[in-house]
Amino acid sequence: MPWLRIALVFALLVALAFGGIRLFASTGVMVATAVKLDASPAPAPVANQVLLPNLESGACVSLAPTHTGSRQTVFIDPGHGGLDPGVVGGTSAHQVLEKDVTLAVASRLSDLLRSAGFRVVMARTQDTTVIKLSSSDSVYGSLTASAEHRDLAARAACANAAGAAALISIHFDAFADPSVGGTETFYDAARSFAAANRQLATDVQSALVAALGTSDRGVWTDDQLAAPTLTSSGSSYNHLIELGPLSAGWVDQPSQMAGALVEPLFLTNPTEAKVAADPSGQQQIAAALEAGLAKFLATP
Repeated sequence: MPWLRIALVFALLVALAFGGIRLFASTGVMVATAVKLDASPAPAPVANQVLLPNLESGACVSLAPTHTGSRQTVFIDPGHGGLDPGVVGGTSAHQVLEKDVTLAVASRLSDLLRSAGFRVVMARTQDTTVIKLSSSDSVYGSLTASAEHRDLAARAACANAAGAAALISIHFDAFADPSVGGTETFYDAARSFAAANRQLATDVQSALVAALGTSDRGVWTDDQLAAPTLTSSGSSYNHLIELGPLSAGWVDQPSQMAGALVEPLFLTNPTEAKVAADPSGQQQIAAALEAGLAKFLATP
């Protein structure tokens, strides 16, 4: 999930895995209109980096369809990245980092959507944050709250600049009890397009549960995330920054399309972590997400 990880403090890591990031101050990110060829490795035929201020190479990358189709745009956010590993789980023999499996699933999903005729914009295509970091953006190898905020604000700005019809943010879950597992999806009910948000969340949740055979933990609104935030102001906002509504001086540029945050599996469950880390499991998750997105986008 979209959490800060404080190094070496497992209890906080688990708590953050459940809370959602709601703490962020607005950065007022401005969207530039120029587009340039992205030099980082990307699937053929062309990858263009949408220019926003202070982005990492390979961030906010536009990928053209590889086959004819609707040509609608889907924004895919592989959660975390770079200094932010997200959930750390796996088995006794193999550690699994959330940032790695979210990117692997997102890349596979991108290929499937493009093959179905969709344009895709990826928040990140490499193991980096979306924003370029300065020396003051990390403490003991972990992102600061300010950096985490600006990174998520840049992801929402990228989705808006892309003109996306749908936003899907991919994360994986965690819990202190390794026997806990299942699939859940979150959306924001405080937007003018809340009904579309819920429909998207329902479509991808149903597709994931059917494909993975996991326990259906349900579809939830982002204000139902029962976990601590890192500041009192974050608690008062009580939404996920990529999905939530306008809050002047707090979230000045909210995403403008239907969006959902998916949690296909628990990385702290060894059985589910093995599926998440396996290429065939990643493909299965990606195929389910593609089916859910395609169903949603085909609905008038």
